[in-house]
Amino acid sequence: MPVATTARFETRLFIANEFVDAADGSTFPTVNPATGELLAQVAEAKAADVDRAVAAARAAFEGGDWRTMSARDRGRLLYRLADLIEREIDEIARIETLDNGKPIFESRQIDLPEAISILRYYAGWADKWQGEVIPVAGPFLNYTLREPTGVVAAIVPWNFPIVIAMWKIAPALACGNTVILKPAEETPLSTLRLAALAREAGFPPGVWNVVPGYGEVTGAALVRHPGVDKIAFTGSTETGRIIMREAAATLKNVQLELGGKSPNIIFADADPEAAVRGAAVGIFYGKGEVCSAGSRLLVQRSIHDVFLEKLVERAKKTVPGDPLDPKTRLGALVSERQMQRVLGYVDTGKREGATLLCGGARVGERGYYVSATVFDRVQPDMTIAQEEIFGPVLATLTFEDEEEAIAIANRTMYGLAAGIWTRDVKKAHRVARAIQAGTVWINTFNRYDPASPFGGTKQSGFGRDLGMHALNEYTQVKSVWVDLS
Repeated sequence: MPVATTARFETRLFIANEFVDAADGSTFPTVNPATGELLAQVAEAKAADVDRAVAAARAAFEGGDWRTMSARDRGRLLYRLADLIEREIDEIARIETLDNGKPIFESRQIDLPEAISILRYYAGWADKWQGEVIPVAGPFLNYTLREPTGVVAAIVPWNFPIVIAMWKIAPALACGNTVILKPAEETPLSTLRLAALAREAGFPPGVWNVVPGYGEVTGAALVRHPGVDKIAFTGSTETGRIIMREAAATLKNVQLELGGKSPNIIFADADPEAAVRGAAVGIFYGKGEVCSAGSRLLVQRSIHDVFLEKLVERAKKTVPGDPLDPKTRLGALVSERQMQRVLGYVDTGKREGATLLCGGARVGERGYYVSATVFDRVQPDMTIAQEEIFGPVLATLTFEDEEEAIAIANRTMYGLAAGIWTRDVKKAHRVARAIQAGTVWINTFNRYDPASPFGGTKQSGFGRDLGMHALNEYTQVKSVWVDLS
């Protein structure tokens, strides 16, 4: 396992293009999950700091260079930021891995390139979002304007700190909003590094602000603040409910991308090798700390035994290792608290009668590693089949036919994503239509693109990140009437 790593990080709040200490000097620790050792003490934003950030964002939105900047110039800034991230990609990827515990392969080869791609995608959209002329009755000219929502508070989770921040920030800025980013308290360091690059790119003061802190303090202050116009949140369903309740007092625009318990359905006619790979990637990629993880594996009964044998063989080869090693594919869970939560679900699964085929234990005594875990003989109502574990723990269920597969897949409060594995094109489309989920992958899993929308149904939230659809989330429509008589 890894040795301790020493490094220097930016740890202060970022408000109005300046790095500043918290008003009362408060800090909180962020830890390297691979070692359990302290990485840095980070400034903790409280209500007074949120007030400062909101004032800066409001001033930038209502006046100054950002207000008068053309859409095309906003796009140029986003392009410039993408170039700067590309310049610093190795450093930022290393910070991401040190703070989150994910393999450097994921940070460097997947997350950072995706973040760059998102910025460039929305840079291209900045000057292409248009209103319309409507042929109303009478001697009138009626047209619509697409206008920015205002001050956006983006509250993002710890599993993909940079990528999900870009899901919110890039379209918000492209549309002319200003942003206050609240990173997860477990992983604030990489987004603070991005703030410095945003300043270097030339974003005016107050357009991009970062306020690290705890959800119940910093996040709550943003949600309640009357100067914030919109909350864009990715995180747990439980927290999403709290945000909706608290935002009601000021009738904020709220967008929620919440939890998931995504089914990954393997039909007997699937390509067996591809399906095994897809099942493994669906749950072990990102250490299982993925909102759309294929954590419920539904296998048709006729192929169950052979399929599970191959999957368990693959899982046993997926061994946790040093996240900074380029060969590692299963890193450390983000915190000791998350590790204990995952191990608690393993105990619950065994207690409720599921069969543990492999894994299910902490690996080593240093750092927060959990082995790749596969349960079999899971019943649809078991806790591990209903609740989001957010770790490398797979619950396997069986089904007889298409109808039963659909019924089991939809037997959850969540509706974020799903996977379908079959060679039958007609069946694939029938099941995709019947599954209650915002995203369905057929003969693949965990695929994303800046141009394709992502979001959930049911208690997985509402609204969409990515694609042109996200632009709707950060704009409002104004109707203008002109009397021509």
